Amino acid sequence: MRFFSKTANTHARPNVPVLVQVAALAIILIRALDVLMILGLLGPQGMMEFVHRSVQTWALTLVFLASLVLVFVEIWCAFSLIKGRNWSRWLYLSTQVIAAVYLWAASLGYGYPELFSIPGESKREIFRSLVMQKLPDMLVLCLLFVPAASRRFFRLH
Repeated sequence: MRFFSKTANTHARPNVPVLVQVAALAIILIRALDVLMILGLLGPQGMMEFVHRSVQTWALTLVFLASLVLVFVEIWCAFSLIKGRNWSRWLYLSTQVIAAVYLWAASLGYGYPELFSIPGESKREIFRSLVMQKLPDMLVLCLLFVPAASRRFFRLH
């Protein structure tokens, strides 16, 4: 019996471009690091207060649950990218647009909770901070959409 032999049930595509592999791994690592940084920033007591504050109203609960769903969708996209699913890179792009628009709106005072906003004196300063915060995600999107090898991989599968 061979433990490491390929079977018909293997879902990963052969010859996945390195840039796609790097992008998928980066998505997972960025999200894991985000969670760890939030846990480190708030601590256990702060997390309990944040969750308690997030379930005070229906609107806050929906924002909280939507943010969790967004993280899980992004991780699901990362695994689907390796399988060569073209829709996964478009879905990941959509999640980034949604997150950026919400962060921008929340930072300008149109959304809650405060954890999902970027502090700043002016719109320009907030926008600059938002771009800097989303820079890793923009790099991942470039790895998925710009190189010819990545585009070809998703076109063939």
